[in-house]
Parts: sequence; C-alpha cells; structure tokens
Amino acid sequence: MQEIVGESLARRLVEWGVDTVFGLPGDGINGLMEGFRRQREKLKFVLVHHEEAAAFMATGYAKATGRLGVCCATSGPGAIHLLNGLYDAKLDHVPVLALTGMQETSVLGSHYQQEVHTTLLYQDVAAYNQMVTNPQQIPGVVDIAIRHALALRTVAHLTFPNDVQVATAGEDPYRHVSPGEPPVSSTVVSQPPVAAAQADLARAAEVLNAGKKIAMLVGVGAREARDEVLAVAETLASPIVKTLPGKMVVPDDHPLTTGGLGLLGTRPSEELMEECDTLLMVGTSFPYGKYLPSPGQARVVQIDIDASLIGMRLPVDAAVTADARLALQQLLPLLQTRTDRSFLSKYQRERDAWRSEMGALQDPTRDPIAPQYLISCVDEAATSDAILTCDSGTIATWAARHWTIRGGREFYLSGNLATMAPGLPYAIAMQHAYPGRQVIAFVGDGGFAMLMAEFLTAVRHNLPIKVVVNNNHSFGQILWEQIVLGYPEYAVRHRQPEADFAAWARACGGYGAKVTDPKAVTGAIREALAHPGPALVDCDVNPNEPPMPGKVKYEQAKHFTEAFLRGQPHKVATLATVARDKINELRS
Repeated sequence: MQEIVGESLARRLVEWGVDTVFGLPGDGINGLMEGFRRQREKLKFVLVHHEEAAAFMATGYAKATGRLGVCCATSGPGAIHLLNGLYDAKLDHVPVLALTGMQETSVLGSHYQQEVHTTLLYQDVAAYNQMVTNPQQIPGVVDIAIRHALALRTVAHLTFPNDVQVATAGEDPYRHVSPGEPPVSSTVVSQPPVAAAQADLARAAEVLNAGKKIAMLVGVGAREARDEVLAVAETLASPIVKTLPGKMVVPDDHPLTTGGLGLLGTRPSEELMEECDTLLMVGTSFPYGKYLPSPGQARVVQIDIDASLIGMRLPVDAAVTADARLALQQLLPLLQTRTDRSFLSKYQRERDAWRSEMGALQDPTRDPIAPQYLISCVDEAATSDAILTCDSGTIATWAARHWTIRGGREFYLSGNLATMAPGLPYAIAMQHAYPGRQVIAFVGDGGFAMLMAEFLTAVRHNLPIKVVVNNNHSFGQILWEQIVLGYPEYAVRHRQPEADFAAWARACGGYGAKVTDPKAVTGAIREALAHPGPALVDCDVNPNEPPMPGKVKYEQAKHFTEAFLRGQPHKVATLATVARDKINELRS
C-alpha cells in the first residue's frame, strides 16, 4: 500500500519517541486512525470514553514523564471536548500535542456538518496551531509542532482535513509559484539546562547573605533539584515552604520544611511568610499574593527558567533566569553558612505542633467518617514510591495535608486551572507510563461522576489503578466557598438517593467496595491496594467537615458567621464538626 498522510504522521511520532496516543475515533479522523493502525506495533492507541479524558491523560502522561503527551479527537465536537484538558497542560507548562480532524477541504466554508474551525478555536490554548492542507507539509510541520510543545512546555495543535489524511504522502498537488520550499526537518530538539549569569548569581548571593530571616518557596519547577534545595536551605538556615504542585520537591517529613502555602497550606508556612525579611523563590510564580510577604517587607530573589514569570507577584531584588537545579548548584558556593538558626528553629517547633494537630484530626472513631482519616489510611498503606493523583476540591485540602511525600512518592493535580475530574484520567495515563508502580486516584464524588466511564477504560486496558472516592455527596469546595463569602450554601448538595460508585466499579469488572463504617476503612483500603487489577473504594465521609485554612483570618470568621445568621442549612452538624475538630486539636 502507498503511504498516506495519516501513516506519515504516525511514523513521524514514533521517530520522535512517542509510544502512546490517547483518543477517541470518529469519521473526521479515519485517515489518522488508519495511520495509527499501520504503526500499531510501535504506537499504542489508548481508546477512551470521553475526549476530555484523552486530553487529561496526555497532560498527566507529560507531567509524570516529562515527555510529550499526545491526544487525538475527531472534528467538531470531539475537538471541542479536548479543550479543558489542553488548558490544564498550558497553564501547568507541560508539552502536549493535540491532533484533530477537519472537514474535507472542498466543503470548507459551506456550513457543512461539524464544520468547526479548530484553528480559531485553539488559538488561545496552542502556541503552535496549524491546519495541514497539503501533503507536502508533512512531516515538516509535525516536527515544528513537537519542537514548540517541548521547547516552550506548552500545547501544540495540528488539524487535518479528512481528504488530506488519506492523500498519498509526499503528493505534490499544486504548481509551485513562490520561491519557498516545503519544510524539511528532523526529529531533533535541543533543551540543555540553562546556566545562570554570574552577575545575577552575585546579586542573588548579596541579597541572601544580607538576610536575617530567610524563607524559601519552592514550586514544581524545582522538582529535579531536591538535593540542591535542601543544601541551600541548610546553608541559609531557611525553612522550606512548598506550593501545592511542588509538594513532591521535598519530603514532607524532612526537618527543613514547614509544608504548603495558601488556603490548603499550613499555619507555620503562612506565619513565617508574614515574618521573613528575605524570600528565595525557586521554580514558582505562586499566584496567591495574599499569602506572600507584603511589598516592602522582604527582599526577594527569584529563580525561574522562564524570565517572563519572574517578578509577577512581588518586586524582585535579584532575578535569576536559569534551570533551578543548575542555578542552585552555582549559587551554593557563594552563600555564607548561617550560624543563627533561631528563625528556622521557631518554625520547626510550630511545624511540629501543626503536624500534631493534623494527626489528631485523623480520628478513626468519628462517625460520619472524617475525610482526614480516609486519606491517612491511604497514606499509611501506600507504597514508598506510590503516585497519588488528585482532583480539585476539598479532597485537594485533605491530600495536601495528609498525603506524605517520602521516598519516591509523587503527587499530581491540576495546579493552575484547578479543574474538576483530572484525577482518574491522570492515574490511567501514569499507570500506563509506569506499569510497575502503585498509582492511586484520590477523587471527590463530583469529579469522579464527570468522567467515571474511564474506570471502564482502566479495566479494558488492564491498568491496575486504585481509586478512592471521598464521597460527601456534594460539591464540597464550592459549598465552603459560598459560606466564606458570607452566603448560605445553595444548590451544592446532591439529592437522594446517594451514589454507590462501588457498584459501578464491579459492573465494569473491577474491585468495588462501599464504606460507611469507620471501622471498615482500613481493611477496604488495604484490600483495594492488594487487588491485582483496577479497584475502587467509595467511602462516605462527613459532608459537614470544613476545609479550614491553616490560619483563620478575622474576615473569614466574620463571613462564616454571617452565612450562619443568614440561614445556612446543616449548621448544627457543621458547628458540631468544627467543635469536635477543635477539641481533638487541643488534645493533641
């Protein structure tokens, strides 16, 4: 058979080292699917149930491996469905290539069925965004798209009219009337670690050496620099504060870290930010300015590979554009070893008290089940190199505070988009990438219900993911966000009957357990983790457990009270929960 454009595309993906495409077929991409079929020995096609999940899987694959994630969808509605997952990739700076179909070139502009101009639709999400209209463009534009995605750590998009997909590869249908030539390229991209400029390092060292109360804030951009982060923090006697996406940069049980920052963070991290006089930011442009030092309070050094992200939140005294690991290696010899460790020691004591309080909330006697206890059971039973994926919502709070990074453990969620429902498809992609590791999706009932068909995808592809559903029968985070604004909750709790997602898991052919008794939590989690195939535990937890901030501010307490005075339902149960939490904290 003659090679068609669809096969030329598939072969080029293989030459770039791509081994997986996540997607859902349709008549708008039948030529691409034929190309994938012809390369099926080298290129695996993971068939999903929803295109949004395919984009999440490509994003999760890229986050966990650092390699290019690839997703594919048909023209029109299929391409539209990819967008949420693609924005997740864009906002979290990971390389993803999206491939979509387009109507035949001869009918474009005629209001043909499913004629959605995806290049216009994708112009905000994709850094490289091209419709292929001539076989001569392949494989050159494929190379250009992939290099954009890898070099800029973002989304690239190619859309193929279906007549072009089945055209003979290399076909030259038109007369050449310009001096240009079709792009000729190769599967090469250069991404060396970027060293810091000596002048920038000298300025950074000057600021840090002059500091008295130094704090480090590290993000996911420093994930490959754990040893360097710890060495610099030790030299500066600096506590290490972590962003939520950067949770895995430093082990949670390391004595130098005080944990996370922000609404889901810890009280000592928040308080030390209020006191520090010098801040070293590494691999993060942390968006929540209210949790950073006030302008003028602290001198700031920021290290980031992307110069455009430096100085976005605070005035910066020393900007260092470089790879985090390499920059810290270069910076370390320039730093003076700090002998006064009183600032660090103070917040180590505060951290120990905080951890004791959080441990007290992991109460196995609580009924309804405390969500903190559920995630603590997962934390205790999981392997030392387990990967935890998480949805957005109250579950992110419980995971941030009760999932412990130690050993080779990892943690992933939708950091900047904070979208619902990526936890399950992330887990599927990461289990596919790392078949020998334990992969656990910790998800809410709201997020799971959105893409629950993908549990069937895991069963059909023999991917032994473990899913733990923190089921509070509501959109819990939205519920508390309404209250914190001073308004009673509205339209955020589900009506009866309550869901039993375990029955769905069993119907799919996986393991499923429904848990309502706190005494059954530990056993159900351990059985699920030991099960050789896909497994799900649906655990009913206390719907009135508030995800309290690390440090409650006056305005938050005021609005909380206003919501109750204005008619907040379930207020007796909520106040009882808050009181019980406080008693446990005081006992700790």
